Amino acid sequence: MHVLLDNVGLFRRGFLGTVALTGLSALLALSLGTVLALFRVCPVPPLRAFGAAGVTVLCNTPLTLLFFGVTLGLPMVGLSGLSYFTLAVLTLGVYTSAFVCEALRSGVNTVDVGQAEAARSLGMSFSQTARLVVLPQAGRAVVPPVGSLMITLTKNSALAGGFSVYELFSVEKSLVERGYAILTVFLWVSVAYLLLILTISGLFRILEHRLAVSR
Repeated sequence: MHVLLDNVGLFRRGFLGTVALTGLSALLALSLGTVLALFRVCPVPPLRAFGAAGVTVLCNTPLTLLFFGVTLGLPMVGLSGLSYFTLAVLTLGVYTSAFVCEALRSGVNTVDVGQAEAARSLGMSFSQTARLVVLPQAGRAVVPPVGSLMITLTKNSALAGGFSVYELFSVEKSLVERGYAILTVFLWVSVAYLLLILTISGLFRILEHRLAVSR
């Protein structure tokens, strides 16, 4: 317990860093993933091809390799003004967006084709049909898998600690370097991650319950 009490400031900073990193990355992943999902199901072949290519590349690229590519590659093309925190958000958000896209696309496939056809018969455009008819129903179906993706994103955020971003994993490294027992530090960091994951799980369970369709 004295490890936590003696270093409560470090733990608070690392915890808030992980919360901010996870939250911003999740917003980016959900937004970009929705756009990619629309590309995957839209009737325009170039957009479908672009969406498919993007998802294929991101899903088959190791996250650590992507971190190296972003943190080392973007400064080489003149984007050296971005902080490591911003680069980490971009990396985690873009990477997770590919999996969000596939989850949403699977949800779109559960929506009856007749509903989209009915919307088009009423004169609605593809974007209106997707935004007002298809995506709201698909969203209900994919709340559990998207929740699992957000939990995975939280755990993946630990990689940012190896790229000069201060979060919970950085706290562990700092305290071990100060001579604290690694198992004790690891225990408290694990408790912090567990608290975050349980909170996310609880929020998605509430969301799933509220969006459930009465039978």
